[in-house]
Amino acid sequence: MIKIENVTKKFGQTEVLKDLNGQVQKGQVICVIGPSGGGKSTFLRCLNLLEQPTSGKISFEGQELTSLSEAQINHLREKMGMVFQSFNLFSNMTVLDNVQLAPLKVKKLAAATAKKTAMQLLAQVGLADKAENYPSSLSGGQQQRVAIARALAMNPDVMLFDEPTSALDPEMVGEVLTVMQDLANQGMTMVVVTHEMGFAKSVANQVWFMDGGVFAEKGTPTQIFEHPQNERTKAFLAKILEA
Repeated sequence: MIKIENVTKKFGQTEVLKDLNGQVQKGQVICVIGPSGGGKSTFLRCLNLLEQPTSGKISFEGQELTSLSEAQINHLREKMGMVFQSFNLFSNMTVLDNVQLAPLKVKKLAAATAKKTAMQLLAQVGLADKAENYPSSLSGGQQQRVAIARALAMNPDVMLFDEPTSALDPEMVGEVLTVMQDLANQGMTMVVVTHEMGFAKSVANQVWFMDGGVFAEKGTPTQIFEHPQNERTKAFLAKILEA
């Protein structure tokens, strides 16, 4: 579904991503782990061209992305839902309006259809009773679940998550991870940048360890967490699992 070939990204003279290669198959959950500053978020943002790779190719559903026009890129982003660390909800709109906005404006859905879909998605993330609330009245965990529902409202083929729990209080993390686990169980293709090792262990098909702009090691959760081969992976996990 997604193919990454020799992708490099530079900011000025600084090479943030170095010759990355990988494939994401339909229905897979890929968790990208590693230390802060290792290039994980930049990699994720390159997948939907929020960042343009300096060199290399990214293909999505057989289409090479780096040669697309702006209109084609916007169409592509409809198929790639993205959830950020910060929830980015519109504070002057109700929860329901946040979720149904893009289907109404971009997909030109009929109002009744958009509302019905939005309410179904809010029920899916456990927030149907908050439809008429404004984001400011919700907890961080609830706001992030609304953000997930909003991304799902475009009926994407893949979901990208950029550390979706890092801005949350510890007691709110679980409610967001539960929604993500449910999505995985339903067969949603997902690429998740995360510090939540328990989630990566239990939900991922593949774990990609990233450090210094490279994928230092890739494997199943069992391979990465129980039998890491790379010294950087070993050192990172030892530090994380001690904490």
